[in-house]
Amino acid sequence: MALPHLDRPICEPVELRPGATVRAERIRQGREATASEPFVHFHDVHELVLFGKVSGHFVADDRRYTLAPRCIAFVPSMIHHDFALGAGPRDWVLVQVEAGAGETLARTSGLERLQHPFCARPDRATYLRLLLLADWLTGLDAADPLALPLIELLLRAAVRAPAIQGQRLAADAGGLQRLRPAIDRLRNNPADAPGAEQAAALCALSPAYFSRRFKQQVGMSWSDYVRTHRLHLASRRLLESGQSVAAIADSLGFSTPSHFGELFHRRFGMTPGDYRRAGRGGSTL
Repeated sequence: MALPHLDRPICEPVELRPGATVRAERIRQGREATASEPFVHFHDVHELVLFGKVSGHFVADDRRYTLAPRCIAFVPSMIHHDFALGAGPRDWVLVQVEAGAGETLARTSGLERLQHPFCARPDRATYLRLLLLADWLTGLDAADPLALPLIELLLRAAVRAPAIQGQRLAADAGGLQRLRPAIDRLRNNPADAPGAEQAAALCALSPAYFSRRFKQQVGMSWSDYVRTHRLHLASRRLLESGQSVAAIADSLGFSTPSHFGELFHRRFGMTPGDYRRAGRGGSTL
């Protein structure tokens, strides 16, 4: 069985405000809820979903998992996935963790499981503890210093839950996996990102087909994707490092600091300096 083929954008941007490491939200849907349509997508954040009442399937990295009440699903940043939920009452808590914070946690001893998608079903007592931590996060200011320790506690409990074994699916040769060589090259070296022709060659595709397929799958052109990825990296470095704005612009391949500032303002609605101040507890615009 192959992943659903969809000629529509699958990059789902998730915006966290400056300084925020997490976004947590509880969703409840009643008996009138219809079955959800397949929507294969990916985003920058790491995502943990704690389901209450649920039926349906979760697909990630070419594996399909059957969802059951009181199960959990985790997807790392930039991994394509899909939730196809059955009709009827359902509820879940969605916890999305900023990419840099999530990657740091995934490199921590005991949390290596976070480097890959998984689906699990904890025992009832553990599930209630997970739900308590997640509910605490939903009521917490996203920039509160307590947020990151709570996220780590939540994820440490989640990775210990017994795994639900997924069914391996045939790879979707026309989907996102076909574009991964170019995306991975960008992520490994954003300052020296390949141009469209080189990106196409990395994926063993013609430039015209690569450009058309990338726009269909990701929802933006390759050059727009490169620029967006660099700007998101820049936003994290502004908050997490002491580098100057000029140094950050240069390290990510922007032509000049002024051009970087113009693009950043267009993307985030404030200058890099204002973004840094807002994220570190200063005044906001």
